[in-house]
Amino acid sequence: MVRLRSVTRTGSDDLRARVHFCAETGQIWLHEHRMLLVHAEAQASLRKELIDTLGMDRAHGLLTRMGYASGVRDAELARIRAQESSDLDAFMTGPQLHTLEGIVRVTPIRLELDRVAGKFYGEFLWENSWEGQWHRHFYGIHGAPVCWTQIGYACGYSSAFMGRPILYKEVECVGMGHNNCRIIGKPMEEWDDFAEYQHFFSRESIADQLFDLQNQVAQLRSTIGAKEKLPADMVGDSPSFRAAYALLKQAANTRIGVLLLGETGVGKELFARCLHDMGPRRDAPFIAINCAAIPHDLMESELFGVEKGAYTGALVSRPGRFERADRGTLFLDEIGDLPLAAQGKLLRVLQEGELERLGDAKTRRIDVRVVAATNHDLRQLVGEGRLRADLYYRLNAWQIEIPPLRQRKEDVRLLAKRFLEKYSAIHGKKLRGFSDKAKRALLDYPWPGNIRELQNIVERGVILAPTGTSIEVDHLFSSCTGEQPREFGLDTNGALGIDRPEGAQRLCDAVLDGALTLDQLEATLIESAVDKAHGNLSSAARMLGLSRPQLAYRLKRLHEGEPAGPEAVLTRPEVPPA
Repeated sequence: MVRLRSVTRTGSDDLRARVHFCAETGQIWLHEHRMLLVHAEAQASLRKELIDTLGMDRAHGLLTRMGYASGVRDAELARIRAQESSDLDAFMTGPQLHTLEGIVRVTPIRLELDRVAGKFYGEFLWENSWEGQWHRHFYGIHGAPVCWTQIGYACGYSSAFMGRPILYKEVECVGMGHNNCRIIGKPMEEWDDFAEYQHFFSRESIADQLFDLQNQVAQLRSTIGAKEKLPADMVGDSPSFRAAYALLKQAANTRIGVLLLGETGVGKELFARCLHDMGPRRDAPFIAINCAAIPHDLMESELFGVEKGAYTGALVSRPGRFERADRGTLFLDEIGDLPLAAQGKLLRVLQEGELERLGDAKTRRIDVRVVAATNHDLRQLVGEGRLRADLYYRLNAWQIEIPPLRQRKEDVRLLAKRFLEKYSAIHGKKLRGFSDKAKRALLDYPWPGNIRELQNIVERGVILAPTGTSIEVDHLFSSCTGEQPREFGLDTNGALGIDRPEGAQRLCDAVLDGALTLDQLEATLIESAVDKAHGNLSSAARMLGLSRPQLAYRLKRLHEGEPAGPEAVLTRPEVPPA
């Protein structure tokens, strides 16, 4: 049993250090959770409107539940601090946060707790309660305690911290005419009249009815202008994703060959499988082969089959991928890596619908729909002589470009939620989702590995996050580096200071001190991007967030020795100047 012997401020500086104000995004953070700095009078007016609309009793329950949810969230931070401090110091996180957030000044009178045994007793003095003062301002002296949100917070926080229901009662309240408020908390079953308070923590029927009606209206609206429901494995709502899916659907019931373009990890095979499942060949085989993963000397036998004795080691006859996919779909991934020797035979199969196994003179008829995919620029491969032009034109009958994840940021949360559900089930974890800061980090990250990288990072977060908590930034990106938005933090005196990444600060100092000009900085950045992309201007432009014509314009200016000018750096014109 841990007892409070004296009032201590231990840990308050640590809590203040976890508060950050982000100047660039206009967001306030307390550890991993986004906070709001609101006017007390505006909050009080909203509270009054709830009371006048729903009635005193229903508003009491709603506000109590709101406070309860807030307390549960703050208990997550207390559990983190409990790993490095005593249970008593960790528990005081909640009262300190209530004070830091300007809700009420909390002074512990008596606190006894034993998390292992489940024993708890807490008595606290509340001074300057905003809720009690504003209730009294609007309604005068009340006959019962009125700090409903604050009581809900105390119950939610203590219950989450102790792992069992803790009920607080307000035995003194400024709303009743007392000078200050005083609360006492114990395990719920230790109160003789605990049943009278349970309904404040349960959603009432009127709320259920309102939510049901709201859902019905939303469903009706969605039916009127409904977007088409996607197949189970397809996730996305961004315009670029929807445009790619629309092209896929148009091609599904035809025989036309499809060429899928996109970076590694964007889901080209998922698109190919979806095309197969939507079309008339859905009951026939779907066969996939990665042309980059098969040795060149085995490629022909893998695609077209081999007869016994065709070469040393060919001990039995076996069909190739084309025969196995007969009447179905053959997915040729990384088609740009197909060796030239196999390209001619592939072209004949596509044109004639027949093939010969390696070492056999017999012609076999096949009916296969070919879907090809690549992350290369096939026109460039044709120009380099690495891809036959006639094969390129044959494959490029219906082209679909799948956008990278950085161009469909609206879909990041949808995908992350889907992967969270999947891997929580696989690893037997029950998690509360992503913290506010983790959600922001998911949206800010450029995702060079696209959906595959997002999938791996979410699985990592599921594994690292303790059961019953939220996935935080460190669970996702502890090994990742990258520039984060500039943030302001509170020093120990409550003053605002700037947190600026060290590398960014040095770069700013170099420009401002005259050691580096803005034009030199742009030239260095552009040349580094082109080098990293191995001369591929389209890839370099994507790294810089520019279009290819915009990058080509800047390169031309640099090669001619002309400064691009500040307007060329600070703006991104849709059409570069002539």
